[in-house]
Amino acid sequence: MSPEFILPAVNFQCILPQILLSLTALLVLLVDVFGLVKKANALALITLAGVVFATLTLFSGTGLQETAFSGMILVDGFSFFLNLTICLILILTILVSMNYQQFFPGINSGEYYSLLIFAAVGMSFMAAAGNLILLFVALELMSVSIYVLVGFHKDNLRSIEAALKYFLMGAFATSFLLLGFAFLYGATGTMDLLTMTEFIRSNPEVLSSGLFLSGVLLTLTGLGFKISMVPFHMWTPDVYEGAPTVITGFMATGVKAAAFAALVRIFMVPLGSLPIDWSMLLWVAAVLTMTVGNIIALVQDSIKRMLAYSGIAHAGYLLIGVVAGGELAQAGILYYLLVYAFMNIGAFGVLALLGKKETEYNTLQEFSGLGLKYPVLGLAMAVFMFSLAGIPPTGGFMGKLYIFSAAIKSGYVWLVVLGALNSVISIYYYLRVIVVMYFQESGAEDVAFPAPSPAITLGLGLAAAGIMILGVFPSYFWVLAQNSVFVPM
Repeated sequence: MSPEFILPAVNFQCILPQILLSLTALLVLLVDVFGLVKKANALALITLAGVVFATLTLFSGTGLQETAFSGMILVDGFSFFLNLTICLILILTILVSMNYQQFFPGINSGEYYSLLIFAAVGMSFMAAAGNLILLFVALELMSVSIYVLVGFHKDNLRSIEAALKYFLMGAFATSFLLLGFAFLYGATGTMDLLTMTEFIRSNPEVLSSGLFLSGVLLTLTGLGFKISMVPFHMWTPDVYEGAPTVITGFMATGVKAAAFAALVRIFMVPLGSLPIDWSMLLWVAAVLTMTVGNIIALVQDSIKRMLAYSGIAHAGYLLIGVVAGGELAQAGILYYLLVYAFMNIGAFGVLALLGKKETEYNTLQEFSGLGLKYPVLGLAMAVFMFSLAGIPPTGGFMGKLYIFSAAIKSGYVWLVVLGALNSVISIYYYLRVIVVMYFQESGAEDVAFPAPSPAITLGLGLAAAGIMILGVFPSYFWVLAQNSVFVPM
């Protein structure tokens, strides 16, 4: 008699946002292929409607704490908060892209919006992954989509070079990550993160085994590439500069959010009992990442490269939270990722607004006098720069405050001192952008500034408002972040 086959429980409600996003991506492709709409921005509006609807469905699962698909999916506050952040990033990117089409008409295609959504689906599954297999598949879905988007300027050699460089480096880093997962499986006998947590608690001696430690190091290497952690950061400035500006903002925020979600899921919970030597390794990595990013950013004339090195420095600030560990640090990381999404998308959105046919304005000299000629645009850019520098009362200040407070409570006082010093260093290059916009004449008259579309006006307005709300009224979002920390079920 053959054994009875038992179909595992399937709960599609747990992945309803991802399903809706995927259906939207397929719908946009079909509409574009069959030419069902002819109006400009129609594809963007369809995409935006689908993403907004998927975002609203996230709230139907608020407060749930359960697993689905045999533990592959974790439905909890942590996944909710990060999925909300990723959906906001996607919405802002779509809004900015609708204006960017004036300079690069090829952006207005079904493939572009479909790839954006599939990348976001990969990020979303990384945030909700309860198994290393799903985590790897989600990372590959995100990465492949981003590789293509980086090279979306098919006639621009710099864009093609950036895509090729990102693909080659990404594939190399992914091999380390996959090998690390294999070693972790060999040491613990499971790919399930919750089961791995229980195994490590029951068998603490595994923390000292060579197989396990090798797996941790290789996993950290693979994820370190995605978050631009020193010494795995060298690809960042070239790829950020060569990619379309709207994609640079998308990958700078979304990829970082997804990668830190994986770091928290793996390192801050199952591997939270690692020996002190590993904490010191991350301590050194955080200091190097902050310092290298800020020091090199000081001498950049390209704003995109400056923001790329700034992104490296911000990865260092977020690593302080990983080093600190604990639920308070987790909440600080979540809050900081939300703030970082608003201020980075906003800064790259301003860059995307300026340009001419097939050309982007990028250097500091081209921004001279911009704040006087276009006051509203200058004010928005100033808000984004102040927040990136961590100057009150912006959200960037509160994000750093929460992470630094968690690190101090965990005893990492010197790490916080070095983080604060790095924040002071960063003020110079952020304020330099504001000085050029308001205190240097000429230059702005050469910048083609088309009438901003309602979409980008809304996008930049939402980003600026989000930064100020998170800075002036942080309580609600901080409580939400505290209630969203990952605690094994």
